[in-house]
Amino acid sequence: MIKFKFLKLVVDIGNTCTKLALFDKKRLTKHEIIPKLSLEKTIKFCGDNKIESSIFSSVVSLCESDYQIINFFDGLLFNNKTPVPIESNYKSEIGSDRLSAVIGANYLFPNKDIWVFDAGTCLTADFITKDKVHEGGRISPGIEMRYKSLHSFTSKLPSLSLERNSIFKGNNTNESIISGVQQGILAEVRALISDFRKYNNDFVVVFTGGNASFFEKELKSSIFADQFLVLKGLNEILDYNEKD
Repeated sequence: MIKFKFLKLVVDIGNTCTKLALFDKKRLTKHEIIPKLSLEKTIKFCGDNKIESSIFSSVVSLCESDYQIINFFDGLLFNNKTPVPIESNYKSEIGSDRLSAVIGANYLFPNKDIWVFDAGTCLTADFITKDKVHEGGRISPGIEMRYKSLHSFTSKLPSLSLERNSIFKGNNTNESIISGVQQGILAEVRALISDFRKYNNDFVVVFTGGNASFFEKELKSSIFADQFLVLKGLNEILDYNEKD
């Protein structure tokens, strides 16, 4: 007799791809990245598992087919009206990915002050207190956006992308761009951490996002990196909305 597992489906629709994950309570059991959300691919990803609940989150506008998939799984669509397990002092609507990352970090490091960095299309930094209060943060261009803007807004600078080995100072135009972009964004992060330590020396720094590994390598032991932070945060939001 085949014994099915009852799991939770978590879907994060981003600017460039969609992330799928299955959770067995708090444990991430399976994950996959697909170019675009589709019912066929999502059903195939779930396999023989029984989906007991699901949550969908998106930073882009959804189309009719997206809503059909959400309805197929009877999913919770995460938005600014969805109850969450933290408080927030943010005065405007916050991106679902930012808030999910903050909640994921709070789950991993309870009773800790945390700076949460999401290094993707943009570089976002959000602060949550040990009392589970989100106090806002920063948004600046991500690594690829910085490279693209130098190429797009000038007539002669070449189009480049992230180099895994950073250059402190360049001896030609390409190296100078690499140094400016990558050392510049590292300096930005180091300055925030250093400035905050003047007021609070007991906090955790967590990175997630597509370029998290770059910061983990360059900043070494001073940070934690978790590529599944947003998915874990969404799983916490799903649990919070099902607790009753």
